[in-house]
Formats: sequence, C-alpha cells, structure tokens
Amino acid sequence: MLQIHNSLTGRKEAFTPIHPGEVRMYVCGVTVYDYCHLGHARMLVVFDVVRRHLEASGYRVTFVRNITDIDDKIIQRAEKNGEPMSALTERFIRAYHEDCEALGVRRADHEPRATEYVPQIVAMVQALIDKGYAYVGPNNDVYYAVAKFEPYGQLSGKRLADLRAGARIEVDESKRDPLDFVLWKAAKPGEPSWESPWGPGRPGWHIECSAMSVELLGEHFDIHGGGMDLKFPHHENEIAQTCAACGSKFVNLWMHNGFVRVDDEKMSKSLGNFFTVREVLEWVRDPEVVRYFLLGNHYRGPINYTPESLQQADAGLERLYLALRGVTPAASCEPTAATARFNEAMDDDFNTPIAVAELQSLARELNTAKAAGQSDVAAARAAELKALGVRLGILEVEPEAFLRKRPLKSPSGVAAAGTAGEAAGASLTDADIERLIEERAAARKAKNFKESDRIRDALAAAGVLLEDQPGGKTLWRRG
Repeated sequence: MLQIHNSLTGRKEAFTPIHPGEVRMYVCGVTVYDYCHLGHARMLVVFDVVRRHLEASGYRVTFVRNITDIDDKIIQRAEKNGEPMSALTERFIRAYHEDCEALGVRRADHEPRATEYVPQIVAMVQALIDKGYAYVGPNNDVYYAVAKFEPYGQLSGKRLADLRAGARIEVDESKRDPLDFVLWKAAKPGEPSWESPWGPGRPGWHIECSAMSVELLGEHFDIHGGGMDLKFPHHENEIAQTCAACGSKFVNLWMHNGFVRVDDEKMSKSLGNFFTVREVLEWVRDPEVVRYFLLGNHYRGPINYTPESLQQADAGLERLYLALRGVTPAASCEPTAATARFNEAMDDDFNTPIAVAELQSLARELNTAKAAGQSDVAAARAAELKALGVRLGILEVEPEAFLRKRPLKSPSGVAAAGTAGEAAGASLTDADIERLIEERAAARKAKNFKESDRIRDALAAAGVLLEDQPGGKTLWRRG
C-alpha cells in the first residue's frame, strides 16, 4: 500500500483517496517574473514523478499546478523594464513551459493563472468578511484576522504567541494584529487593478491558491504540494483561509520537497551560487541528466548541487543507456522481482534513490544476458528497464542518440575533465567521427594495424570511445 509522509501530521500515512480510484492534487507553481531556477526544477520533477507513480498505480489523477501572474515582484520588474505586466508574464510563462518540456515535466491538467480567477478570489474574500474572519482596513486593504482561526499553526507547528513575540513592529497601522495578512490590496496609482466591493485592487498572494484550488478541485481534496519554503506562511495561510471560508477540511495530505543547496550552502543570488534551469541545461549532454540528479535524493531531504554531482548523474544515466544499447526491447515481458522492488520503493513515500538503484540492478542483469548471448532475456530486461525508467521520466531517448551527445560541460564551458583532448573531442562533429571510423575500418581491412590503433587512440584521447561489435560494426560514444 502506498505510504506518503503527511506534513500536517509529521508521519507517513497509508494513502486513501477521498473517492476510490481518483486523486485530486494541487501543486503551487511559479511566479512568472524571471526564469525558473534549480529549486523550481526540483519541485517540478518531484511532483511530476508523484503524478506518474499515482497513474501507474491505477489512479485517475486530476493534477493542478498554478501560475502566479500578479504579484509585487512582477509589477516591480515590469516597471523597471518599462513594459506592460502582461508582456512580462507571457514571456516568462513561455520560458517556463520550455523548461518544463526540456525536463520532461508533463503539462498539468489545469494551469490556472491568478488573473483569470479574480471573481472567485473576490467571492472568497467576501465570504471571509461575512463570517468574521476578515476585515477592511482604513487603507481599503482587506486583511485576514489570524487570531480568529483557532487551529492556526497546525501545519508549521508555530504558535501565535511565539510568532507575536518574534514579530517586528509593524509600520502598517491598518492591521489589527501584526500577524494579520492581506487578502486584497487596494490599488496604487499605475498598478493593475480589478473592481471589488472594497474598491479597485488586486489579490494578495495567499488567497489566489485557495480560490483556484477550490474552484478546480472542490472544497476538500486529496493532496496539496509545493516546496518546503511554502509551508509557512503560504500553506499555513491557505489552510486558515479555505477552512474558514468553506467550513470544510480542505486537504487530506500535505507534501513538501526539500531545498536545493549549492556546495552545501543555500542557493542565493546574493551568494553568487544561483543557477537557472537554462544555465544548468547548457552544462549537460541531455536534460535527463538533471532529472536523474534530482531523483538521486529523497524528495523530502535537501539535495546538494556541485559540478561533481552532475558528473555522477551523467555517469549513472550513461550506464543505463549503455545497457540498453544494441538491444531491441521486447514488445511485452513478464515483470521480474526488480519491478516489484521498484514499486515497493515508490510506495514507500516515493523513495526514488532506491528505485534508481533497482534500475541499475536491472541494467546489470541486462548486461549479463547480452554477454551470454541470451537475446530473448536481454530483450525482456530491456523492455522492463525502459518501462520503469519512463515511470521516473528518464530513458526516453534512443540509446545511440544519448551516447553520441556532447560530453558534460562545466559552467565555464570547458569539457568536464578539463583536458585539451576532451575539449577537442567536443568539437568533433558526428560526421568527423564517422569518417575516422571508416578510415580505421579500411586500415584494419588492409591489415595496417598501426594506423588502426593510431586512429582509435586519437579518438580515445579526444573522449570518443569505440566499441567493436561482432560482424565488423563499430559503435561509438562520447565519454
């Protein structure tokens, strides 16, 4: 049975959907004022894998991942750029979709934008006012009265008394309590705004997810996910808002993925260790390498990024593709114990490191079958390996295509190992390599083994590795 760690209770729980065979799931997406970074990539890949496993387990999944397209940072960036807010957000939404596609992250069933759900947001704010959980301040902002919601802090474990003790003196005298948060912001001159019962304005950040999730999934649904940084205050505030407005439980199970660290430090622009998805994708031979790296740690724990960690991910993924090389996967096969162990790992709170280890074990079995000439066994194991890889969003490239791609790069653009030979190898085109292999084959046929060895050694020095096959065919890959 599937067990998932519930951030609300702090323990793993047997997953039982509200409606048998159906899972309704909401994940907080991105705020579109800049390119996605490696932390966003982790969230996107983690919950893409969660969705894939739920579907592979037989559930019908309704997956919602929102886009925040109205926010202080968006307004400020558009003003700084001297462009309309809509032009800024559309540009970065396109970039976001491109990054998702590169990483193999599937489109959500619903991708609501905050600006498209203003009527629902206004209705929820009004319901909170009517029920006494919100009030209109003298500045015409609408605030949520945190003290009115008795269970506040249930997700994060924070107590109101402790939060007040650590709160800074509020400059905003419109609030009745320093902990109260804004639901609706009154319009400032030149800012985008919508009409409301309290005058023109725009939604606060927290209320948008409450309104959109309820509209698309109902007042009570199965799973809500996002990064660990959203646990407080965003998700805590979502619970307070939605439970108060709807009078229902809201979400059964909360999931949060851990942070990405860089060289054991928090990723931060101020520290100069901040990497966008686009930057990292330039340093790998294929986006699957980034995905493999992100799956190498359990989703709830932190993951540490270093250039070496990408090299290790590249090597691990390469081993899987080398095992698949030269084998046509069977059209169908009977799953082995490897599939059972893979499913057991994924059912244990989506334990991808163990699942990936099972792929490596299966690759070793495939290599053994290939070496023994057991073509039927090899074809079956190849089919099983690819099927499980797709469950994680990897092994979706043809082996030859993956193995012939450019080698791993470092941020400086130099070949990963840094040798002049490997840098030269990176500059060799596929046509150059094929031509040299043909020259080597001609030398071997003429029994000019000295020339044959010279060509092979020159290619090896350039990071191009040859593999002679029975029958005279030679395969190659970039090492």
